[in-house]
Amino acid sequence: MSLLDLSDIRFSYDRRRTTLDHVSLSVTAGHSVGLVGESGSGKSTILRLMLGLARQQAGEIRFEGATLNPSDRAFMRQYRRSVQAVFQDPYSSLDPRQKIRSIIAEPLRSLAIPGDHDAILAEALEDVGLPADAGGRYPHEFSGGQRQRIAIARAIAARPKLLLADEAVSALDLSTRILIVELFRKLAERMTLVFVSHDLGVVAALCEEMVILEKGRVVEAGLTKEIIRNPQHAYTRRLLDSIPRMPQ
Repeated sequence: MSLLDLSDIRFSYDRRRTTLDHVSLSVTAGHSVGLVGESGSGKSTILRLMLGLARQQAGEIRFEGATLNPSDRAFMRQYRRSVQAVFQDPYSSLDPRQKIRSIIAEPLRSLAIPGDHDAILAEALEDVGLPADAGGRYPHEFSGGQRQRIAIARAIAARPKLLLADEAVSALDLSTRILIVELFRKLAERMTLVFVSHDLGVVAALCEEMVILEKGRVVEAGLTKEIIRNPQHAYTRRLLDSIPRMPQ
């Protein structure tokens, strides 16, 4: 069953340059999908549209069959219960003045998530491999990899149906990157994942499906193993030849 659909999306930041040109893709519930492309390919813009942080000039985005409407506050409040995101730089996304407990609990409060928030917090910390006492500390007390685990804990605390990750491991060193990719792999067993990366190797290690983007267009899409084994587009072949892959 399709969870999220983008149909014939066109988007431009200005009149001189089209960022997304007739982009269509589907995210199946329970699957992990990687959006791959070099800088300027439009992959992060797609994530912004999926989050409702921007609105396309043409085309339609549907979540569970309902049209995504960023102007509808009631719809977006419910939507944000179902869709959460993790970004590239964990430090800039964490308020240095707040303790980790408050950072992770923020979406629980703002989205009025029901349940025992203390229990949800403890579970989220455990899920990302952080000790229970981490909640009483501040972001600067953690390493880059641990801060990204905190950002992931905040995203999954709301128990979303869909987790979006935008270059969520690119700022980490190789050994930490491998561990965080493994964490995303485990989370993808419980929720739908869309993972944006310029590194085809990371996506190949993590995602069941991938969408290859070049200059705002989808040039190839399908099962990861099939694309890796038999790429159909010259751009995909170039990515396979040039982008370092993570050890598996």
